[in-house]
Amino acid sequence: MTDDTWGRIREELLNSVGRNNYKNWIEPLEFSDLRNGVATFLVPTNFMGNWVSRNFGDQILHQLAKAGQKVSRVEFLVPRPQKPKVGESTELPENEPAMKQAAAAKAVGDLPGAPLDARFTFDSFVVGKPNELAHAAARRVAEGGPVTFNPLFLYGGVGLGKTHLMHAIAWEMQKQQPELRVVYLSAEQFMYRFVQALRDKQMMDFKQLFRSVDVLMVDDVQFIAGKDSTQEEFFHTFNALVDQNKQIIISADRAPVEIKDLEERIKSRLQCGLVVDLHPTDYELRLGVLQQKVEHYRQQYQGLVIVDGVLEFLAHRISTNVRVLEGALMRLFAFASLVGREITLELTQDCLADILRASDRKVTVEEIQRLVSEHYNIRLSDLIGPKRVRTIARPRQVAMYLAKQLTSRSLPEIGRRFGGRDHTTVMHGVRRIEELKGHDNQIAEDLEMLRRSLEG
Repeated sequence: MTDDTWGRIREELLNSVGRNNYKNWIEPLEFSDLRNGVATFLVPTNFMGNWVSRNFGDQILHQLAKAGQKVSRVEFLVPRPQKPKVGESTELPENEPAMKQAAAAKAVGDLPGAPLDARFTFDSFVVGKPNELAHAAARRVAEGGPVTFNPLFLYGGVGLGKTHLMHAIAWEMQKQQPELRVVYLSAEQFMYRFVQALRDKQMMDFKQLFRSVDVLMVDDVQFIAGKDSTQEEFFHTFNALVDQNKQIIISADRAPVEIKDLEERIKSRLQCGLVVDLHPTDYELRLGVLQQKVEHYRQQYQGLVIVDGVLEFLAHRISTNVRVLEGALMRLFAFASLVGREITLELTQDCLADILRASDRKVTVEEIQRLVSEHYNIRLSDLIGPKRVRTIARPRQVAMYLAKQLTSRSLPEIGRRFGGRDHTTVMHGVRRIEELKGHDNQIAEDLEMLRRSLEG
């Protein structure tokens, strides 16, 4: 294969994988050989070779075949250093430090991050009361400039927009400051890279890669809880970047203090910056998401009519999370297109019967906690935290009681969502509220009002 052919293939790959992925993963590849149906490429590190093979190997193979090359497999090899010739000096050159810096700079170009999703930008993120603080904080970080809070810690349940905001920050940073070395990956991928580096005896490469970035973004950090060696390396990487005033952005499904088996020193570090909760969606936010998606689907399914009231019906009935809501709308448009009918309320109920049944009266523990904390004017972190003063303990018992009555969660599961409390503590709280509501009119009124709000 000629250099011109590989050049044309690289152009096709640029169009298919996007500029950011091309710059990080395709551009550093050096074509070496094509023999017996195997195309071999040289890569700077094993990290990079494994990542390209898993994520872009099929696309490279497809483009090679499309260009007329007889190839059935691609390989990625790290070139071995050449041995000095007989009689050649083995002394290090005088400019060795400069050479090491150059090598390190090259390695940074091979950052072991994950590809970004082009759909997840700030423009496509629907802002409402439950997520406005998280959105504002993400925007502030994405604008760059001096680090104002480090780390930014985003947490919330499934489908509330954590990953969307993480990707949006990365896209915006690369747009505003293309020279920034931004790495986004999940905590699981961080652990995988760490284990791989241990196995391949490449820990120095690993440390150099992750500690040479400008912005480190780690999604679902709760995954490393209980994994001692990975936590140790994460802690040291975290400290090294903070000491260099580099930005760190973390997400999880719960607040740092609630992540069981996460080392206390890591919890403490994570709480040093800004910790922001993405609350469960409300009706207005869900309706806004649906209205935005409908505009997209109308372009895809031209001529398809959706009657008034359908979106409002879906926003009211499907309250679990945005992913379920978007999936329901996608199915609805596809079904209506296939049967050639307009999207009416009747068609919606028939097409989405299983989703609507699953969504019927599904109150979440998180929703109860948020509503109770707002009703009693206390902080959500205090409600689920360790404080035992009466002004917080009683609302906490009310929230536990409602969680037991309105959700299918077991007592141990409810206890875990209240800061890892034992199920006997939950049981005591439930019994106490049962006793009080019989003779304490204020408690009885509070319970009735909260129940109506949750079931409304």
